[in-house]
Amino acid sequence: MKALVTGGSGYFGTALVKLLGTEGYQVRVFDLNPPEEQCEFEQGDIRDLEAVRRACRGVQVVHHNVAQVPLARDRALFDSVNRVGTQNLLQASLAEGVSKVVYTSSSAVFGVPPVNPVVEDTPAVPQEAYGRAKLEGEKLCRDYAARGLDVTIIRPRTILGHGRLGIFQILFEWVRRGYNIPVLGSGDNLYQFVHSDDLARACLLAGAHPGSDCFNIGAQRFTSMRKTLETLTQHAGTGSRVRSLPMALTVVGMKLAYWLGLSPLGPYHSLMYGRSLYFDCAHARRQLGWQAEYSNAEMICQSYDWYLENRERVLAAQPGRSLHQSSVRQGVLALVGKFL
Repeated sequence: MKALVTGGSGYFGTALVKLLGTEGYQVRVFDLNPPEEQCEFEQGDIRDLEAVRRACRGVQVVHHNVAQVPLARDRALFDSVNRVGTQNLLQASLAEGVSKVVYTSSSAVFGVPPVNPVVEDTPAVPQEAYGRAKLEGEKLCRDYAARGLDVTIIRPRTILGHGRLGIFQILFEWVRRGYNIPVLGSGDNLYQFVHSDDLARACLLAGAHPGSDCFNIGAQRFTSMRKTLETLTQHAGTGSRVRSLPMALTVVGMKLAYWLGLSPLGPYHSLMYGRSLYFDCAHARRQLGWQAEYSNAEMICQSYDWYLENRERVLAAQPGRSLHQSSVRQGVLALVGKFL
């Protein structure tokens, strides 16, 4: 079978392309940048409907991963890429006779959930631009499913694993330098991650599972934000400690620093860093036979070790890759880390 991966040169897209190739798929990547893996490459912009149609031609399964992530500051791009781009992809898939579409959404569609664990039919009430854009993509998926296109929605928790940078690069650099790491309030909020390899397996299984559906995907073994970060600092052995900051005051400061352009931490980070959000993944286990392999502790330590081994290359890399694959300017956070 031939599989198309939109955003296949990005952080998660690269992991998915690698797995699909290992499982015997012929893989085509649609992206602005060439992929790391050896595969067919169709360069183009997800907002260009004709380019998307060309990419979908002759493909049986489409994995749609192109998205503007919370680090992006351009609100218009959230709409044009996440909503219009998704509509283009679904329209092209229907026109070109694609058998299956797997749409990678986000846990951000839930905002701050009223209760945990979150299940597939928990009301989606996003509270910032990224979550709203991803929810619009989900609504489009359901519209096209009603028109006969087989579409499955995958909602991952925050993705980790070897090669994950972005905001995590700041965390890893602070730990490397022995800076203290903040949590909001007590830090006892339960916070779930998912390893990119576990997520890729979920997408692979969803692509082979007939019938439109929705699956929440996250680690089975996880704990509080404080304990996860303490595990990392103990693993690193650099002298970093986890320190509590007052939640309300810190959130105000995070929002102000972001809107002044002094910090890369966006609205989603200030909204969720100190709050609990975790999935019940029983539906994916029952229907897909999927099981998470990595715990929060395993994946964050693995990600940190990868960063240490590749730090010089990461810092010397030219801009142009996805935000999750790139180092991030810390802004005012560089000062906070020194004095926390």
